[in-house]
Amino acid sequence: MTKRRVLFLCTHNSARSQMAEGFLRYLAGDRFDVESAGTEETRVNPLAVLVMGEVGVDLSGHRSKTLDRFLDQAWDHVITVCDHANERCPVFPRGAARLHWSFEDPSCATGTEEERLAVFRRIRDEIGARIKSWLTDPRP
Repeated sequence: MTKRRVLFLCTHNSARSQMAEGFLRYLAGDRFDVESAGTEETRVNPLAVLVMGEVGVDLSGHRSKTLDRFLDQAWDHVITVCDHANERCPVFPRGAARLHWSFEDPSCATGTEEERLAVFRRIRDEIGARIKSWLTDPRP
């Protein structure tokens, strides 16, 4: 059985795309080869690592990666998880099915650490629910 290949894209590859990659690998890594990348390389947000760990998904070994390292690869699905990445990558080479799932950027959350964590948890749960729904019918 050949695994379908999925690439999640976001601007910085620091939170949303990392969470999506982690969830899909955790929930269906036996069916999908999954990666994430950004239009710019930064670092994985420690709050993303923390809130994903709360639901049993370990992002501690994840690193931020740029899109250019994946452009020459074949993907079945390329899923943008932020509007900026969707606008910057309107067409993906090699015929991948494109999907756009817009999620608020939790890295922009302000306030106390607990208030920021609440935003990260909400976005984590939204991404998890979207992936679970998509897994029931992962067509474009």
